[in-house]
Amino acid sequence: MKVLLFICKFFLLTVKSQLTGVLTFHVLTASKMAKSFESLGLSKWLLNQIKKIGLTSPTPIQEACIPSILAGKDCIGAAKTGSGKTFAFALPIVEKLSEEPSGFFALILTPTHELAYQISEQFLVIGKPMGLRVAVISGGTDMMLESQNLMKRPHIVVAMPGRLADHLTGCDTFSFDALKFLVVDEADRVLSGSFDENLKIINQKLPEDRQNLFFSATLKDFLKESQVFPISKDVIEWSEESDVATVETLDQRYILCADYDRDMILIETLREFKEKNEQGNVIIFTNTKKDCQLISMTLNAIGFENVCLHGFMRQKERVAALAKFKSGHIKILIATDVASRGLDIPSVQLVLNHRLPKFTKEYIHRVGRTARAGRIGLAISIFRFPRDLEYLAEIETTIGTKLAEHKVDQRLVERIFMQVSVAKREAEMQLDTKDFDERIQNYRRKRWLEEGLDPDVEEAKYRREQKRKLKERRKARQEENIRRKKEQNPLMQDDRFKEIDAKKFERPKKGQKVNKTDSTQNIKQKLKFEKK
Repeated sequence: MKVLLFICKFFLLTVKSQLTGVLTFHVLTASKMAKSFESLGLSKWLLNQIKKIGLTSPTPIQEACIPSILAGKDCIGAAKTGSGKTFAFALPIVEKLSEEPSGFFALILTPTHELAYQISEQFLVIGKPMGLRVAVISGGTDMMLESQNLMKRPHIVVAMPGRLADHLTGCDTFSFDALKFLVVDEADRVLSGSFDENLKIINQKLPEDRQNLFFSATLKDFLKESQVFPISKDVIEWSEESDVATVETLDQRYILCADYDRDMILIETLREFKEKNEQGNVIIFTNTKKDCQLISMTLNAIGFENVCLHGFMRQKERVAALAKFKSGHIKILIATDVASRGLDIPSVQLVLNHRLPKFTKEYIHRVGRTARAGRIGLAISIFRFPRDLEYLAEIETTIGTKLAEHKVDQRLVERIFMQVSVAKREAEMQLDTKDFDERIQNYRRKRWLEEGLDPDVEEAKYRREQKRKLKERRKARQEENIRRKKEQNPLMQDDRFKEIDAKKFERPKKGQKVNKTDSTQNIKQKLKFEKK
């Protein structure tokens, strides 16, 4: 009976595809889809392995995509963060691999080191009974070691585009001629244009006769129109229908701050949360590598043990930091957007946006690190008042819901003002002694050398460009201030902001007293919580 129902559904969808040219699934109700992994066409050994790892029933994206991938269709899948996208492509790939084992069976492209390693771990878990071999090609490790792993003909290759392109142009010890699957995870990022040169090199080495699978948290039209990886006209396109772009179990809030007290509000919010949830894991997002390092050092100085994760850390350091956080040994992770996509750490209860992401879609990915797989989570973002109100409006429009205010005791913020300022200044001095800026410059020069460019000439161009951008930012800020004075921000008429006194967010004037009652030692004592 189940088989008959599935055939009928597939027939109706096929008729629809002939009319539109694209076969499109939309999740309406769970009752209209399969309700168990047994009904998706997977082998018994794989079903047993699924049970062993604790998966009880498929998520909507798994229900929709697994049968189609097994049927040989190209697929574009989009669903909210934490919805099980990785297993939506991993399970059918392993199923097909078990039927016809061969090396270089599937290639998975992903934008970050951390996500590459996480995907490889998930493949290894489900493919353990058949001795699945996986190679991660992501940089940060010895290129010769990666080449040796590729020479062993792994079944699955998980790679970052840049590093894989280097291998393909630098040696001919392996081939993707027999490749059956190309998967692009976080496709909205990988296919956005920034990786195109590397993707063109990769595509030249791949067979045309393959299945293309694109997965992301957000569905974009350019995924179907990719010039680098053309996808078939009868592609299965599935997206989760919802007016809200984030999961229902996520509580999203905002805090208003001035330009000068963002760090103090961050620390007071963190202190309050840890006081109530001592064992809760927290991810704090910021925008730059330097800010990430500074916040980490500042928090460590005042009693919050943490690890940080950013692009200038060596691969071993990044893996070790993430392992400490995942294991629960360290409860706080400070990160740039390298941790915003795909990382599945179920224990994360709070996401704090110290600085807002540049693009609203990145906000969705950041807050998606909590409230995963039906769990409850909290996301708090710090907005400057009134400068960031327009951006708040953009975020609320994008996600389809309004954020609630998170109350912070301003008196406690004022009490730690001087201590946090001193701790951050000391961190800045320590960071200078570590030649952080020199490491940034060396990283640029290394990249230019790899591209065959003169690093001295390029450095001069870079500095001129930075000066030009700084002038543009200052000019844009002045124009923005003038425009803001002339135009009334519509969000200012929102009931949440009507009664707010803007003077509270102005920088203190010279000579104005600041509360200095607490010593740094007292702050440390307050931040240490006695075990019950």
